[in-house]
Amino acid sequence: MLLLTSRLCGRFGGDTLPGHTMPKDFDAKSALAFIVAFGIVSLFADMAYEGMRGISGPYLALLGASGAAVGIIAGTGELAGYLLRLGSGRLVERTRLYWPIALAGYAIQMAAVPLLALAGSWWAAAALIVLERIGKAVRNPAANTMMSRAGEHIGQGWAFGLHEAMDQTGAMAGPLIAALVLAHHHEYRTAFLWLGVPASLTIVAVVTVALRFPYASQVRAAPKGMDGKGLSRAFWLYTASAALFAFGFADYSLIAYHYSKAAIVGVATVPVLYACAMGASGAGSLVFGRWFDKRGLAVLVPGILLAAVAPALMFLGGFALAVIGTLLWGVALGVQDAIMSAAVAHLVPEHARARAYGLFPAIYGVAWFLGSALLGELYDVSLIALAAVATLAQLAALIPLGLAIRAAR
Repeated sequence: MLLLTSRLCGRFGGDTLPGHTMPKDFDAKSALAFIVAFGIVSLFADMAYEGMRGISGPYLALLGASGAAVGIIAGTGELAGYLLRLGSGRLVERTRLYWPIALAGYAIQMAAVPLLALAGSWWAAAALIVLERIGKAVRNPAANTMMSRAGEHIGQGWAFGLHEAMDQTGAMAGPLIAALVLAHHHEYRTAFLWLGVPASLTIVAVVTVALRFPYASQVRAAPKGMDGKGLSRAFWLYTASAALFAFGFADYSLIAYHYSKAAIVGVATVPVLYACAMGASGAGSLVFGRWFDKRGLAVLVPGILLAAVAPALMFLGGFALAVIGTLLWGVALGVQDAIMSAAVAHLVPEHARARAYGLFPAIYGVAWFLGSALLGELYDVSLIALAAVATLAQLAALIPLGLAIRAAR
């Protein structure tokens, strides 16, 4: 796949496609078109892998995994995926093979989803869950850097907010597909096979976008003497805030495990609830992304406060409070996902963004791994302690965020 896409991008790396006159770089119109096109790619991709993630917790439980194991698997997947971005971000920055590396990552990620239907043990399923995260890690620094180039023309908050909204549309549809298959067939393996359809559409869509927008990869090189530089104090403070947020942010695998084990909602309803959370996430990213272009990092404050309220509702309440908590969790996720990428583009010059999109998620991922592992362990001990740790970590994130806002000004 890497060789094929390298040849494709090499062939169309000039200014034209057969029969068409192509611009050499983005303007406002083509930038918006690129964001929408990449949003369609993400819509299909999220339909596949969020559909998978929406049922992975109960699936692991069915295969014999404990609550602690589910938390550790979720955290390990995030850790492996985020740490690998360190390498992929550096690789992209040095080789400048933005499209080939992005396409290879999509191929790895999408292959892992239907393969879960073949998992015969929770260990095998865990390996594929981690592989899916690795594929996302390979493609993200390259994809985000290219989208940030388009964002320069239409606003970073709007670009990443719009992309995230389309992304989360797929994330909402995927769990609904999984729920529908489960309701009719009562079989997780069949659900994973059906999710292979949007996984295949993702590959078709991203190759099409690569051919249509070859110039998206024309990232400016670092000025003389600026190699390895470009990460400001505001960037590091913002990274610290995001790490605390990640530490206290429960993965939905653990949330779904709790809903299933405590019989708060039915098995088929778990992915439906996740779909609702993804819908809330998309709405949050769209609104807060626009707001970010006007107010900057300050818009993260209400997002963090929503995240701080959610754990008690999800892990200590009944059905009604769990629904409210899950929706708040979804909005907070959408705000963080949209603003996270926009903020990095806002705080880091173009030549250093691939590295920043690798470094920032690596720190974020380590924090999420440690938090997921701890919350998984606490689940088997005390739900009150779990909710308290998650809430305090979210509130602590406000301190470095305030310092980052001041430094950015």
